[in-house]
Amino acid sequence: MTSNALRPLALKYLEPMARAAADAGLSPNSVSILSLLFAAISGLLFYYSGRDPESGPLLVLAAGTLVALNSLLDAMDGVMARYMGVSSPKGDFLDHVIDRYADSFIICGIFFGGHVQWQIGVITIVGVLITSYLGTQAQALNLGRYYGGIIGRADRLILIMLATLVYALYPAPVHGLSILGWIILVIGVGSHITAFQRIFYIWKQLNAPVSDAGQKD
Repeated sequence: MTSNALRPLALKYLEPMARAAADAGLSPNSVSILSLLFAAISGLLFYYSGRDPESGPLLVLAAGTLVALNSLLDAMDGVMARYMGVSSPKGDFLDHVIDRYADSFIICGIFFGGHVQWQIGVITIVGVLITSYLGTQAQALNLGRYYGGIIGRADRLILIMLATLVYALYPAPVHGLSILGWIILVIGVGSHITAFQRIFYIWKQLNAPVSDAGQKD
C-alpha cells in the first residue's frame, strides 16, 4: 500500500496525541466508537450534498473533514491500546467491525448521494469489503495478517479526502462524473485488483510447506 510510506511520519504525531487522550481518561474503544460516529455523519453529508447543488461543495468539504477525523481516530485507538497495555482480541474485533461499517457509511453516502451511478457504487463497496475480509482471513488461516496490494483502507480514505478538496473547488462533472464519482470508480477497480492480489498471496502461502509459510509470516 502506498500509504505505508507515510506510517513512520504519522506515528510521530499520533503517539503524543494517543498518550494525551489516554491520560485524559479516554479508552481506545470509546475513540473507535467516536470514529464510527464521524463516518456515519460523513456519509449523511455526502448523501445530502448530491441533493443540494448550492450547498453541495460545502457539505462535501465538511464530509471530507469528518473522513479525516475518522481516519485519525481509527489510527489512534490502536496506538492508545498499546500505550495503555490493554490490547486485546476484543478490541481488535471491535476495531475491524467499526472499520467495515465506517467504509460502508462513507462510500454508500457518496453513491446514494448521486455522485456516481449506483451500479458502480455497489461494485466498489463489494470490492472494499472483500478486500478487507481477505486481510483478516489470512490471519484466521494462521498465515499472519496480510494487508498487501495496491490499495488498502488508508489509501482509500486519502483518495476520498483529496477528492473532497478538489470537489469543493470544482464540483462540475468531468466526462459525466464528478471527481467524487471518479474516485469511487478508481477505488472500485483498485479494490478488486487488491482482492485478487491477496487471494493469490494467500493461495500461494497455503500451498507452501509449513516451515516456509511460517518463515514468511
